[in-house]
Amino acid sequence: MDKDSDSTVTSLDENTENFCSNPTRDILAEGILNLFKPSVEKLDEHIQATRASQIELKTQLDALSIQLVEIEKAQNNIPEFSNKVKELINVKHKVTVITNILSSSQDRLTGLYRLIEKEQRRRQALLDSAISTNIS
Repeated sequence: MDKDSDSTVTSLDENTENFCSNPTRDILAEGILNLFKPSVEKLDEHIQATRASQIELKTQLDALSIQLVEIEKAQNNIPEFSNKVKELINVKHKVTVITNILSSSQDRLTGLYRLIEKEQRRRQALLDSAISTNIS
């Protein structure tokens, strides 16, 4: 027996005429198509959403690029602020010194207030003891 005569493979030319009329092949093809169709549709939706987001991102990047160019142009026209910054630092230093002085003054006043209260309690106690001795 020849090798060619033992082959069970049929040529394309032999089955071309019954390609559309084979119900088993049609059902199998439809089943495979229905099996993959939801996944393919979902993948297609995701691809379209990705493309839409990429277009939106490109638009935003273009707008940002335009803004950066405007900022760069504006920076070339910025006046020198170093003198004003030095003045602000000096003012900040003065405010810090004044805050420290006020804090120290407040602490001293609080201490004096406590001493005054202590002295008033002592005098009241002396007065109360003098009155109680005079009454007795």
